Amino acid sequence: MARTTMLPVFRLIACAILGLASVTVAAAPVAFAQENAEIPPLPRPRPDPNNLPPAAAPAAGTAADAIAAVTSVPQSVTLTARITQEGPSIPEGVVWRVFDSVPDAQGNMTLVAKSEESTARLDLPPGEYVVHAAYGRAQLSESLSVVPGNNEKVVDLEAGALRLNSAVTGDIPIAPTQLRFDIFTAGEESSRVLIAENLPPNDIVTLNAGTYHIVSHFGAINAVVRADLRVEAGELTDATLYHHASEVSFRLVSEEGGEAIADVEWTIKTPDGATVFTDRGAFPSTVLAEGEYLIFAKQGEQVYNREVQVVSGGSREIEVLTGVYGGV
Repeated sequence: MARTTMLPVFRLIACAILGLASVTVAAAPVAFAQENAEIPPLPRPRPDPNNLPPAAAPAAGTAADAIAAVTSVPQSVTLTARITQEGPSIPEGVVWRVFDSVPDAQGNMTLVAKSEESTARLDLPPGEYVVHAAYGRAQLSESLSVVPGNNEKVVDLEAGALRLNSAVTGDIPIAPTQLRFDIFTAGEESSRVLIAENLPPNDIVTLNAGTYHIVSHFGAINAVVRADLRVEAGELTDATLYHHASEVSFRLVSEEGGEAIADVEWTIKTPDGATVFTDRGAFPSTVLAEGEYLIFAKQGEQVYNREVQVVSGGSREIEVLTGVYGGV
């Protein structure tokens, strides 16, 4: 919270004090003129008010200049952040940005200061600002009033943390290299905002408290799981999402368990004809969600095909036999 120190305003009051002399008039004796009588001093003539010299004008802008000089001097500003209102100050990892509160002609707010110190110490001229604190992917913007003197501001992020992982149904582990996560704001799909993408498993992500839409990708094709998760302020939420999918590999062989035929073009389609995977080689592999698929293996001018049912579980190898599955 900013600590405000009021600058006293001093007002000079001029007071004129008039002293009145008491004059006593007594009867004067008769006097006779003499030749050597001394002439008393004559009174000073009154100046003509219509013929006075112009008075010197007071220095213009003196007060305004003094105020401007005081209000333009940078003042000390200290910024600190906390995870929650009851928690201690965050020791590291906070990025501070301070913007002028008045947008420019293009409607953008001008950046006037930045600090990557968790406790930021800045010098800013008195005025109104917007301070933005970012800690991981948790962030908060608040107004900041800088006045003459020492200014302090504490920002309570009300943030929590999220750690994500996935497995195949049945608690079958998935290699970390096969997983990635996207985090969106909650709500209708059309209004969601992407916050983070392609996150690896088991990373701790700091977020503002709230509900988020999580997308887990297993492999690169169609094994996708979605869930809404709640992040609580000051807490770490561990979440594991479960996939109904399997890692599959393919071989074109002349007999069951035989040696794989090289230089084969592979195409995998869904029952509605959508192509989900293509590759070339003797041992291609991928991850597929549970469901039915049609496999095409082209070797030279000959094309072999096979219908398969992929079920959730561990790795599976699928053979296409040239002597069983007819060419087309």
